[in-house]
Amino acid sequence: MHKLLAQSGVGSRREMEGLIAAGRISVNGQAAQLGQTASPGDRVKVNGKLVQLRFSDRLPRVVIYHKPEGEIVSRNDPDHRPNVFTSMPRISAGRWVAVGRLDFNTSGLLLLTTSGDLANRLMHPRYQLIREYAVRILGELSDELRQRLLDGVELDDGPAQFASFQAAGGEGANRWYRVTLYEGRNREVRRMFEAVGVVVSRLMRVRYGPFVLPPGLKRGQVLELSEAEVKGLLADLGMFKSGADRPPRRLLRR
Repeated sequence: MHKLLAQSGVGSRREMEGLIAAGRISVNGQAAQLGQTASPGDRVKVNGKLVQLRFSDRLPRVVIYHKPEGEIVSRNDPDHRPNVFTSMPRISAGRWVAVGRLDFNTSGLLLLTTSGDLANRLMHPRYQLIREYAVRILGELSDELRQRLLDGVELDDGPAQFASFQAAGGEGANRWYRVTLYEGRNREVRRMFEAVGVVVSRLMRVRYGPFVLPPGLKRGQVLELSEAEVKGLLADLGMFKSGADRPPRRLLRR
């Protein structure tokens, strides 16, 4: 059941397992059990809402979205701010699932897919997918502070460090840098700079794993991957049955 719901774009497998354990998923009016299966024609509800299951082996859809500042990556917001999902192409079944998040004031590359299972794979620490950001701060950063950020700083939720740190120019008092890391904790890049007494004035994600923000993709625009690109991505993540037991190829840390 949890795999089928993830395949249908309802959420990740882990999220679905949690909802099943909490009694918030039902099949034909009865609370679902962990490990339970479902068949075409079964009425499955999540949090009381009927969902349409996808039983076919149809390829998931994957898009690159150039997120502008001023949008949130959530459907539930008490302040009713604009969210990224309203810019996505319409789909007949399931829903779009974001691969990680970018905060309200961060722009740049955001991946979304119709497969919760695929989204979960792309976020899983096993694959060590690199995240690269363009960061603007006021003034230059000393060599000592750069090294501290590379060696690691202590945050409220544990240590964090950049994998690389490069100057990227700038004019006047503003200076740009390119930084990379292999995880995506909440506001991690901003908090790391704050830990050494530096405030980030602009932040943009320009790369996620093998995906680079296309230069011609304007803010608020969506670019959908071709079937061939999706098949290559699934193969790299070991999501085809023929390659399920082998490690990924291009997506390995680099």
